[in-house]
Amino acid sequence: MQREAVYHITTGLDTIAAAMSNIQNHLSADPTVKIVVVTNGPGIDFLISDAKDSKGREFSGAVSALASQGVEFRVCNNTLVTRNGDPDSLLMESKRVPSGVAEAARLQLREGFADIKP
Repeated sequence: MQREAVYHITTGLDTIAAAMSNIQNHLSADPTVKIVVVTNGPGIDFLISDAKDSKGREFSGAVSALASQGVEFRVCNNTLVTRNGDPDSLLMESKRVPSGVAEAARLQLREGFADIKP
């Protein structure tokens, strides 16, 4: 049985609630699974402080709750730089990686993570 999963998120804020629900359901079904969320492009938006989707939902609470269950959140620094984003605006539970695409590939190819595209 696969014990590690990478959720590669590249879509914007209005798809994040469903992705977060999928991650929580995965943890509920298998509390010992290691989950890493890798974001790039519009996928980084929910990891920026005070980000809200079109329904006014913020994600900082859900991110914090998942992080407390061991989920790791990784943000593409290339995307951040391209957007002139402030690294200090990222949620404290997130970690910058040089490239989101390279990080997702590394986890899949070198560490054997299952790739999940929510």
